[in-house]
Amino acid sequence: MEFVLYLLLGACAGVLAGLFGVGGGIIIVPVLVFSFTLQGFDASVLTHLAVGTSLATIVFTSINAVREHHRKGAVQWPIFAWMTLGILLGAGVGAKTASLIQGPLLQKIIGVFALVIAAQMALDLKPKASRGVPGKPALIGAGSVIGWASAIFGIGGGSLTVPFLTWRSLPMQQAVATSSACGLPIAVASAVSFMLLGWHEEHLPAHSLGYVYLPALVGIAVTSMFFARFGARLAHKLSPRLLKRLFAALLFCVGLSFLI
Repeated sequence: MEFVLYLLLGACAGVLAGLFGVGGGIIIVPVLVFSFTLQGFDASVLTHLAVGTSLATIVFTSINAVREHHRKGAVQWPIFAWMTLGILLGAGVGAKTASLIQGPLLQKIIGVFALVIAAQMALDLKPKASRGVPGKPALIGAGSVIGWASAIFGIGGGSLTVPFLTWRSLPMQQAVATSSACGLPIAVASAVSFMLLGWHEEHLPAHSLGYVYLPALVGIAVTSMFFARFGARLAHKLSPRLLKRLFAALLFCVGLSFLI
């Protein structure tokens, strides 16, 4: 039964990855927390396991989303390259930061983040394109901050990268596409860090590699890779305003449940 849930979760995450340039982690983490709680996993490792597993799934989600965006010529590879330098550093530091935070407090931090993203999506708050594309040092710096925060929240960074790139005057489709590409190094660096940081943890369930739970990873990866391509195609055809509002309502409920 749990594996079916992971398959459905992967489908949702894949569509979100392609449509909005997010890795789907903002949905994956809360659902995994609830699922792991019902399965009776130890509370001391449960949240970190959800975050680490979410980041590992984003590796697979990102691959197909990026391929589809690249096929349409929307990924800005020079921006991606310089941001990745910062992302690799920030993701490792972020994973270490998350490992030092106790599970219940980490849940509340993720809950607040979900509420902020829900408000941003519901109100369609976007920074005005007021500046041009920044230079290499600024891109590295932005990548470091985005990588650090993404590792803590278990996300692919799209909810941070897309607003940053649109603020720096990148068209929305290019911002979403480039954000999807940036999600891959974020996920790889963060997932490896979570595996290593949790390697000697005593309270992990069977079939775990550090803070990555393999049954959930496999189930989510199977469907997310297919549905990410579907979401990326939709991103080039549809206005996602209504879907954003519905997604925001779901995130609002998730955020409240984590805080309560």
